Formats: sequence, C-alpha cells, structure tokens
Amino acid sequence: MGDEEEERRELNLVSKKDEEESESSMTPWEQHAKVISIPRFDYKAPSSLLQRSHSGFLITCTIKREKSATKEAMAIFSKYVGPFNGDDDTLGCSGNSDANADTKRRKIYKEEIDQNIGNSVDNSEITDAAVGGIPKDDCFVSAKMDKSQAPEFVLSLVKLTRSGLLLLIFPWGNSLDTIDVVSNIFCDLESGSLKSPLWCHRIFPIQATCTLNEKELQAVVSKLVFQFVNDKRNKLAQPIKFAVGFNRRGTEESQMKTPKDASKNSDMSVLLDRNKCFGAVAAAVKGIVSDSVVDLKSPELSILVELLPLSGVPNGSLLVGVSVLPQNLVSTKPRLCIKPLVCDKNGKKAS
Repeated sequence: MGDEEEERRELNLVSKKDEEESESSMTPWEQHAKVISIPRFDYKAPSSLLQRSHSGFLITCTIKREKSATKEAMAIFSKYVGPFNGDDDTLGCSGNSDANADTKRRKIYKEEIDQNIGNSVDNSEITDAAVGGIPKDDCFVSAKMDKSQAPEFVLSLVKLTRSGLLLLIFPWGNSLDTIDVVSNIFCDLESGSLKSPLWCHRIFPIQATCTLNEKELQAVVSKLVFQFVNDKRNKLAQPIKFAVGFNRRGTEESQMKTPKDASKNSDMSVLLDRNKCFGAVAAAVKGIVSDSVVDLKSPELSILVELLPLSGVPNGSLLVGVSVLPQNLVSTKPRLCIKPLVCDKNGKKAS
C-alpha cells in the first residue's frame, strides 16, 4: 500500500508540473478563458439591430482588456439584470421567450404614449419598430423590482469593429429600464455595496437604437423625450433645459474614404455632420417641448446619440444608440457624456 501511495503522489506531482508548464506557455487570455466563461458573440445581433430597435448597454473599457472588462461587466449586470446569452441559440436577439411574456411586470408609464404624443409629431413615424426596446404597452420592468418578480432577461454580446468598447443588448421587445439599471449601479458604487470596477470605465444605457436617418432618429428622440417629461419622478423647471451629445467614434473618417457607399446612404452621411445631427435632435425636442432651451452647462435632460461600430453589417450602414438621461447621470466637462464609474485618487472622475 505504501508503494502505491508513493506512486500516486509522484504521478500527481508530474501531472501538476505538466499543467503548470502548459499554462505558462498559454497566452494570458487562454489562461483567462480557462477559469471563466465569457459569453460568445451573438452573430445574429447585427442583422437584428438593422431590422429592429434594441435596448442595452455600451461600455467603454481599457483597450486590449476587453475580455477582462466583459467578465467584469457580467459580474456587475448579474446583480441587476440576470443571465447572459451564452451558448443557447434559442435565446438570441431576434427571439422572444414565452416565459417572459407570462412574467409579472411593473408599469412605470400608464399613459398610452403614442396617443398623447402631440400634434407636432406624426405618430405613424413613431412605431414599435423604431423604438423596439419599448414594448407596445410602454411597460418596463424596474431595475429595483424584487428578484422574485423580475423576468429572466438575457443580454447578448455584440461584436464591434473598435477596441475599448463592449456592446450588450436585450432581445427585441424585452428590456429592463436601462437607465434604472445604471442609476442603481452608481448608487451601489457610492454606498460601497458594489466594488469599483477595474476595467469598465463608463456604462451608457441605450434606450433605443435606429439607423442614422433623420426621420427615424427624430421619431426615437420624440418618443423618449415625451416619456421623460411625463415621468413624475423627473422634477423639471420651466423652461426645460436640454443638451445634445453625439459621439461618432471616428466613423466619419472611414465614411469619407468610401464615397460610393456614402452616396447610397446620403441621409446617413449628412447626419454624420455633428451640427446636422444636433439640429435634427433639437428639432425633435422642440416638437415635444416647444419652450425648451439649450443649456450646455447644466441641462435637466441630455439626449445622447452614440454611433455603434457594428461588425458584420453592410458598408454605409450606420446605427446609433439613443438615450434621454437625467442630470445626475451625465458630466458636461470637457464634453457632454455619461458619467464615469470611478473617481481617480484626486477625486476627479476617471476618463
């Protein structure tokens, strides 16, 4: 028995040594993937995003640390959202879960938005396809809902063409209130109940997506602004002060190099001009709140438009994520954007 036990020990030592040598020859990400399960990209997502609007989150992170940031984001969102879309193709972007339909939801808005949106906006333009992240009955599930009542929503990881970015989206027609989720993350970071992230810098809550087309963009903005000003939780002064932010992430440079594609999508190319985009969004806001004024220093509501650099879409296809954010979630200096998650050692917000 003693000899057998000694032999087992030697075999275990050899096995352990081989494993250590194998791991030392691996790249850091191979070692990383060995101990965590990172969700696969949902390759159906780009086509689904072009067909319908989705809600979700755009995360900025340290370049070349996207996998670490993905793991970190998974840990954060698991507390507020639920499981991720991993290997189960039946829960892809374009699908709908029957279980979700039967789940109890809490209504935030009782009004029928489309019926009351006002004479200044053509209701036929504001369709559920244009704002796919908003179900027909304008129901959202609050991020503060008790876990026993919250539906099992799934986030899909979408492949992007630029480094330092992560895009996570909900299935079409199903979403939590993304702004509530991010608000709760900030509250928990401030209280210390959530550990400060190392790799994720900013989390932009996407309420809706659409192509960079004036008609679609204005329809989405109109609906989201109408919801914001009619939400009793938002205490607004008169006149309402607003600001517009547009992040192109360098896409205009690549568009300049492909004039043929740009000519086929002239409306999209026009809105790549920052001032033209600002004008289109401001017109939509004025259509809902006629006495609103632009205030870049202390806006009560901020309309942020983020160009999404999707992989696997036709050249010239430009998609944006849109949100109308309250004052406590944005920073105005040096430019209008979502607040960073962590402050640096000097008390300033990290970039």
